[in-house]
Amino acid sequence: MRQRTLRRQEARAGLYLISPTLVITLVVVVLPLAWAIMMAFQDVRLINVRQAGLLGNYTLENFVYVIGEPGFWSSLVTTLVYTVAGTVSSIALGLIAALALRRAFPGRTLVRASILIPYVAPVVAVTFLWEVMLNPQYGIVNTWLPEPIAFLTQAKGTVFGVEVPVALLTVIAFEAWRYFPFAFLFLMARLQALPSDLEEAAVVDGATPTQRFRYVILPQLWRVIALLSVLRFVFTFNKFDDVYLLTGGGAGTEVVSVRVFNLLTARGDIGAAAAQAIVLALVLIVFVGVYLRFFSGEERA
Repeated sequence: MRQRTLRRQEARAGLYLISPTLVITLVVVVLPLAWAIMMAFQDVRLINVRQAGLLGNYTLENFVYVIGEPGFWSSLVTTLVYTVAGTVSSIALGLIAALALRRAFPGRTLVRASILIPYVAPVVAVTFLWEVMLNPQYGIVNTWLPEPIAFLTQAKGTVFGVEVPVALLTVIAFEAWRYFPFAFLFLMARLQALPSDLEEAAVVDGATPTQRFRYVILPQLWRVIALLSVLRFVFTFNKFDDVYLLTGGGAGTEVVSVRVFNLLTARGDIGAAAAQAIVLALVLIVFVGVYLRFFSGEERA
């Protein structure tokens, strides 16, 4: 009886301790999400948003309009290309940087700190810096090229004789440059925790650096890389500010988040914007479900 009373007191104390977090989550996350879902099933615009309520006329017209609108599927494909390429590039750069700075050398602490600058710098400042650097008239990057290239305003162009989506590749490169320090922190922490015995044994057995990386280091990093993949995918798939500040969503870089913003501000269609945001969330739920299904099991031996 005494143990049961003690458990109830502990449970009550635990509930009291987490109640502030529960209230904040309810106000900041749950209620706005519920409101967005409610708006997605109603014909709500800026002019009649005050009249929208829980007992409104629910309909699927917003989803039909959003999915059937010209440009939706192309923007979804653009979002997927931007997300996958940006995620892979940022993780690959982070892995390269972590491996390069793994061993001690003079000035390593300074180099590690400088790597974090793209990630911690204000996004407005770094996007402005890239706009100046890539300007076709006075940008420093174009001074190195035989012909100036409008990196941020040209949908397609010929670079070294190959036709490429210039603006889309530019925003992908920006994504990789800005967020590879995020992957660098995770991977560096895991590399520092790796036991040195395995590598030393591989060196004694005559393994090359490539073989040591492939068969010794990489198998111990796969769970961190999987976690980074899902985090970066979710963050990049929802990314708005980077693309909007660089290109405004033009020149073939209109991702779904930019379309949501345009529906909300340019057209004032709150219902359609909410419906498109729900579609965006459903795609992310599917991806996270795949991650939890295949990558959240026990760690490999």
